[in-house]
Amino acid sequence: MWEFEHSEEGVASRSALWALYSDVMTWPEWDKGIEWIRLDGEFREGTSGTIKPVGQDQLPFRLTKVTVSGGFSDETEIPGAGVTIGFKHTLESVGEGRCRITHRVSIFGPGSGGLAHEIGPEMAKGVPETMQSLLRMAQERRG
Repeated sequence: MWEFEHSEEGVASRSALWALYSDVMTWPEWDKGIEWIRLDGEFREGTSGTIKPVGQDQLPFRLTKVTVSGGFSDETEIPGAGVTIGFKHTLESVGEGRCRITHRVSIFGPGSGGLAHEIGPEMAKGVPETMQSLLRMAQERRG
């Protein structure tokens, strides 16, 4: 198993950030590692969809936990590899008009031994920039 976690704070409300999280059509705007994404239903626990990372094949994913204005988790299985990539996104108010966002990435499964250490650090490189983009976008849309 491999894990990485990063937090950022900024002037943005949980509701503004939640609006971006729960509208998957905005994800490629703040996460440059996503070419496109489709959710097959409402943004709630158990809903599945398809994500197309830049330069890779499309992959199935599923929302595993959704807490309105608090965060969400999702999992993407790599077909045939015995590897699952889990993402946990949390929102926490840290003062008036300020929020801390935390993104955790976990790579696990029977095939994760070598693959996790190969792809994990590369995935981790883009996380801080993605989170900063998310905060900027939430600030811009706020007002």
